[in-house]
Amino acid sequence: MTQLLLGIAPQWEPTLENFVIGRNLELHSALRHALSSTGGERGFYVWGEAVSGKSHLLQAAVERARVNGQSAVYQCGAVPEEAQVVAVDDVEKLDDAAQISLFALYNRIRESGGMLIVSGQAAPAHLQLRDDLRTRLGWGLVYQVHALNDEEKSQTLQQHAKARGFELPIEVTQYLLRHGRRDLPYLLSVLDELDAHCLRLKKRAATVPLLKDVMQK
Repeated sequence: MTQLLLGIAPQWEPTLENFVIGRNLELHSALRHALSSTGGERGFYVWGEAVSGKSHLLQAAVERARVNGQSAVYQCGAVPEEAQVVAVDDVEKLDDAAQISLFALYNRIRESGGMLIVSGQAAPAHLQLRDDLRTRLGWGLVYQVHALNDEEKSQTLQQHAKARGFELPIEVTQYLLRHGRRDLPYLLSVLDELDAHCLRLKKRAATVPLLKDVMQK
């Protein structure tokens, strides 16, 4: 017998605390320092492959800024309104008009002492953007975001399960990493489905057979 879900599982939100650092210690430390002070570097450009964790960091930075009482906004593939902390994800998706807007926003934030964090899939010199914008993005701190290896992904999955309030046996994690797709968003979405499946079965513990059922669906 199954039961209806009440939708009471805790919502997982990206934060600097639940970001699995891996080989990104210097970047993580620099962001934390910049968000906790008014001095220092106020411009960041981070780049890496699509599933490296760039979006997590940008959203986490905005979350931290809001906790600190600052106005902050995150936008993916578009240019938002000005705030004390602005995060623009996937800069390569901006059309010509949006690139002009981001160039102007960059200058305003620099003059006001705000903070701008931009991400892309390539280093600034290799972006297919306006020359003036590409130059500006390279003026601040530039970091490559390194994707997680399997051990770090396993740690992330364990953290995600803990945040949702269920135990994830190591054999379930290992099976998912061996037989699932490699990108972290997919792996996390499978965990969410597994958690929901266990709840429908009256909170049965997560097992490899239940994981197989979820993955087959």
